[in-house]
Amino acid sequence: MSKFYYNQEQESYDAIVVGTGISGGWAAKELCEQGLKTLVLERGRMVKHIEDYVTANKDPWDFPNAGEPTREILEKQPKQNRTGYTTSQANHMWFVNDLKHPYNEIRRFDWMRGYHVGGRSLQWGRQSYRWSDIDFGANKKDGIAVDWPVRYKDIAPWYAKVEDYIGVSGEALNLPQLPDSNFLPPMELNCVEEEFKEKVMQGFDGRPVTIGRVAHITGTKNFDGRSKCQYRNRCIRGCPFGAYFSSLSSTLPAAESTGNMTLRPDSIVHEVIYDADTKRATGVKVIDRVTKEAYEFKAKVIFLCASAIASTSILMQSKSDRFPNGMGNDSDQLGRNIMDHHLGVGASGKFDGFDDKYYKGRRPNGVYIPRFRNLGGASDRTDYKRGFGYQGGASRGDWEETVAELSHGKELKDAILKPGGWTMGIGGFGEVLPYEDNRMTLDYDKVDDWGLPTVTFDADLQENEFAMRKDMQESAVEMLEKAGFRDVKGHDGPTGLGLGIHEMGTARMGRDRKTSVLNGNNALHDVPNVYVTDGAFMTSAACVNPSLTYMAFTARAADHAVKELKKGNI
Repeated sequence: MSKFYYNQEQESYDAIVVGTGISGGWAAKELCEQGLKTLVLERGRMVKHIEDYVTANKDPWDFPNAGEPTREILEKQPKQNRTGYTTSQANHMWFVNDLKHPYNEIRRFDWMRGYHVGGRSLQWGRQSYRWSDIDFGANKKDGIAVDWPVRYKDIAPWYAKVEDYIGVSGEALNLPQLPDSNFLPPMELNCVEEEFKEKVMQGFDGRPVTIGRVAHITGTKNFDGRSKCQYRNRCIRGCPFGAYFSSLSSTLPAAESTGNMTLRPDSIVHEVIYDADTKRATGVKVIDRVTKEAYEFKAKVIFLCASAIASTSILMQSKSDRFPNGMGNDSDQLGRNIMDHHLGVGASGKFDGFDDKYYKGRRPNGVYIPRFRNLGGASDRTDYKRGFGYQGGASRGDWEETVAELSHGKELKDAILKPGGWTMGIGGFGEVLPYEDNRMTLDYDKVDDWGLPTVTFDADLQENEFAMRKDMQESAVEMLEKAGFRDVKGHDGPTGLGLGIHEMGTARMGRDRKTSVLNGNNALHDVPNVYVTDGAFMTSAACVNPSLTYMAFTARAADHAVKELKKGNI
């Protein structure tokens, strides 16, 4: 990619972007395309699109023990292994070493991190949903936390801009709680999913079953340097086709093509520098990850896109006479209101029929059932607020279940060649409310290898979420049973914050500087040339995957920053 600076000169830029993931890539693209000379800082290693996806084309037999985690991997990722998917030999390289990057837990918090160019845009689930006015107005309606300073009409054109660029496949439903996107052709449901869809529509009012809305290229529209999804379902290894959106395959190359981007990996930003005379930020302090040398880089505008936890950690460390408790923290809301989505609850069952039907490929997507609770009228519940959706899918079993029967000879050979029966599962995906006592703090007594304070989490689900989970399981069982499935079993496993991988809310937006950190344009109330556009800015969580919303707000904030720069306001 771009040229790197490792010398001790204090380079000056129009803009600095911290982080290269979903939000950082969009900030870099938008600022560079508007003509700003932009320094993009990534704390992790360099990764090159295609070239560094080292496991993307490997089959199970290419890995020792079919890719099961090695003892060495498990020893390096003891916390992240709690999720069950970060330690495979096929994808463990995208997740950090817990021992080198420690954090502390008063209450359990599962923090999955990817420190490399591209960030977690290489690992995300690609589910892409717009928020509605129901979501943006929920806090005000329920009297919870603070009101969002924006509404759907403010963000809708930015959703459209992002969708047209990244490519979102899906089906239009015309639902008030889930606005339609600018869609590429939807992926197909298989026969059992179609049967489930039909039976749920017959048995329940207001519960459409659709294919998930995902940032995967389908159809014939051209996307520069990216091609259509190949249905390999190896997305988490990195996609050499660029079929799913990542900053590495899309926004960062776009930023580089302008000639305005300087990308510097291995650059740990730990402080934003404040000038008390101008009441503006003047740059950032950086520690080189490899050499541990210290640097300062200057800029007129700064975008923090390092993740909800990392960006807030930077602001907390940015102390001065004006901000003794962290930059922009007059409200004492910095680090509070941690949200995620709670999951791990739902149901599954077996389906008799369609024995002559199968499907081709490994579709990297499943069915989606949009929120149907607390939308007014008969949908309202008195035992909890907000709502949830479901993700899931149907598939046929494989030969492994036959081996368990210990068959022999010809019968075994015949059985191995015959697909197993159909099963289907749906898992709930619920909203977590913003609680002021769900928070993160910094521990200056426990420092990392670079001498920086470590994060301490003290957050968990509360009564509202646990009440919701009962309904999530019961409703899943009810839908599968009414759709004709047998041996339906509900499940509600151990869960906690972090498992949804959607950390949000630690530097929330708001209308009042006394109760929020950021204004309606994602800028700090009291330092208007510092913008935060990752999950930290979220004021509530809704029940849908948030990445599309991060991207839309980032594009909008970059547009605002450029206009303010041209006016001389920042």
